[in-house]
Amino acid sequence: MTVFVIADIKVTDGAWVPAYAASVHEIVHRHGGRYLARSGNVKVLEGSPPETTLVALMQFPSPEAVQAFATDADYAPHAAARQVGSESRFTMIDDTDLAGTIPYLRKG
Repeated sequence: MTVFVIADIKVTDGAWVPAYAASVHEIVHRHGGRYLARSGNVKVLEGSPPETTLVALMQFPSPEAVQAFATDADYAPHAAARQVGSESRFTMIDDTDLAGTIPYLRKG
């Protein structure tokens, strides 16, 4: 089952960003994941704008792969630095359609 991780981040101290940007994508790849986007071009189309500085969208082959990435010892110092220098929300969703009406998605 494919899963997606949406990282919604408000950077409060950018000191962590260069090392994170240079290194974390390799750790994501190690666990079968890949970035679909990692952008600071955040435009709200509807609703109140969050105080988001950047959004990353990652795809992984399974929830277990996400867990392996999140608990990887090489990721730990990057995660800690990000947590100190930002307000972050990471959300995982699967590749299902709750209504079950989209034929190319699994019924959720």
